[in-house]
Amino acid sequence: MNKLNQTERSQLGHNTLMVPKKVLIIRFSSIGDIILCSPVMRCVKQQFPHISIHFATKKQFNYLLESNPYIDQVHLLESDLSALIKALSSEKFDLIIDLHHNLRTAMIKLRLGVKSYSFNKLNLQKFLMVKLKVNKLPEVHIVDRYLECVTKLGVVNDGQGLDYFMPVGIALARRDQRLPETSFLALVIGAKFSTKRLPNDKLVALCRLLKQPIVLLGGPEDKERGDFIKAAAEGAIYNLCGELSFHESVSVLQHASIVITHDTGLMHAAAALKKPIISIWGNTIPEFGMYPYLPNQQTLNLKMEVSHLACRPCSKIGYDACPKAHFKCMENIELKTIEQTVNQIFKPLQA
Repeated sequence: MNKLNQTERSQLGHNTLMVPKKVLIIRFSSIGDIILCSPVMRCVKQQFPHISIHFATKKQFNYLLESNPYIDQVHLLESDLSALIKALSSEKFDLIIDLHHNLRTAMIKLRLGVKSYSFNKLNLQKFLMVKLKVNKLPEVHIVDRYLECVTKLGVVNDGQGLDYFMPVGIALARRDQRLPETSFLALVIGAKFSTKRLPNDKLVALCRLLKQPIVLLGGPEDKERGDFIKAAAEGAIYNLCGELSFHESVSVLQHASIVITHDTGLMHAAAALKKPIISIWGNTIPEFGMYPYLPNQQTLNLKMEVSHLACRPCSKIGYDACPKAHFKCMENIELKTIEQTVNQIFKPLQA
């Protein structure tokens, strides 16, 4: 720990005289969650530049962090947690900020033996909501709960939202031949669980309603679905599912006029880019606190969901199929409302 200068002392208050020199932030997964951590690194580094920030995550998510200017070093978890703990022990951290808060992070904190702050996962509140439909969830976004972990350092939320940093030379050019020549919508058709995705026929119907060119985005597992949607909907539809890296997909979002998306990692990337977002919610609910984080810009965000459905939420994560077999949370989504919202946003863009 080191002493504060006068400016930092005024931020923290007169009773706190020491702040850490080296901090470890932990979030192992997944894409969206790591993007949602970005305000923590920025706010700490900008408000206390002398603090060295290290970040521990799974190896497969390193690409999300390697270009972040607020992180001094990234530590990667491969298959051996003990190897990671050994490497972290040699760093002599002053403080751990645990933004994952699970058994593995508990082992890391125990072995390193330094002061730590952990975010509240609200497991009890989520259990009550999923199993009993009793809503005790606070009206607080997960980003604000992440930031609560560093308030004891005197860090305050700067209100700038999420960050997304892309390596130089990766982004697709606006005139890339795979993209429409005119303004277009980005439609993210992927999501890890089926109960977080619109069925194919609903996506086809949505594409038929929309009059603007549409770029479909998703991973390799969404390629076949994208081909089906493109063929069935006809029109100016560009299927890039499985053809792009995640960074390249985010660069498509940069060029899009509007992003229509399920609850998935690209939704949070779109929020980092401050894009107009229409987010579609199935078995999960925005009240869990992971809707698009757009502080002071909530007019950019329309959340589409079937409210007051007795079985919803059926899970805090998702399922491979609807447990009730009717899938009303997605089948009853009002596609006309999406169409009307898209048209309202596009009108001033085309004026």
